[in-house]
Amino acid sequence: MSDTLLTKLESGVLTLTFNRPEKKNAFTHAMYEAATNALRQAEGNADVRVVLLTGAGGVFTAGNDIGDFMEHPPAGEDSAVFRFLRALVDAPKPVLAAVDGPAVGIGTTMLLHCDYVVASERTRFTMPFVQLGLCAEGASSLLLPRMAGFALASELLLFGEPFDAATAQRAGIVNKVVPADKLQEVAAERAAALASRPAEAVRVTKQLIRGPLRAEVHAALIREGAEFVQRLASTEAQEAFMAFMSRGSKK
Repeated sequence: MSDTLLTKLESGVLTLTFNRPEKKNAFTHAMYEAATNALRQAEGNADVRVVLLTGAGGVFTAGNDIGDFMEHPPAGEDSAVFRFLRALVDAPKPVLAAVDGPAVGIGTTMLLHCDYVVASERTRFTMPFVQLGLCAEGASSLLLPRMAGFALASELLLFGEPFDAATAQRAGIVNKVVPADKLQEVAAERAAALASRPAEAVRVTKQLIRGPLRAEVHAALIREGAEFVQRLASTEAQEAFMAFMSRGSKK
């Protein structure tokens, strides 16, 4: 697909590796496009039974590359980031994730659409949207209260402070927490186990679990997306982004 998204298909498991370790695997417009294409192609490939998301260099993803994001801001439903989220929501085959290190912004919210998530003990999750003058995205305003309860969901989204893997598991974002040196082994074992199950039975069961809520999820993506685009143009967001870029340039 591209150097920044590595793909590997082995024994029915398609591994998609976010590969910008020098930038903590921060997503660019091109990475969103590549990930969307990979997910869409997996739908029609009978050799793919399971998709596994992971990151290179002991990092899942630091979220959006702010510089690239300011050059290619989402302007509507056809923007690259929203196409990626829809592809993830609509994926008919199971999507697993192996999460290590930072999982920031969409690095956390994309996990709400995964069917099994294993995280290392050192993973740190953050949804800093409010701190950046933005709002919840990735249908997190719908799904997180259902999964974590209103109290914890409100705390994580409104304060936007980092939280550990144990809290992510308590919130229902993560299925299993393991030592960092066991992460890839456990993720590979879980992916292989699911790939060995009857493929159509897996597909139908995922549809029965996810399908009834899918229309609401898409509606939440549209709601959040419209607010997100407006927030991007706000004075609050512009000031927060400039402050972020200024801090980065001083390091």
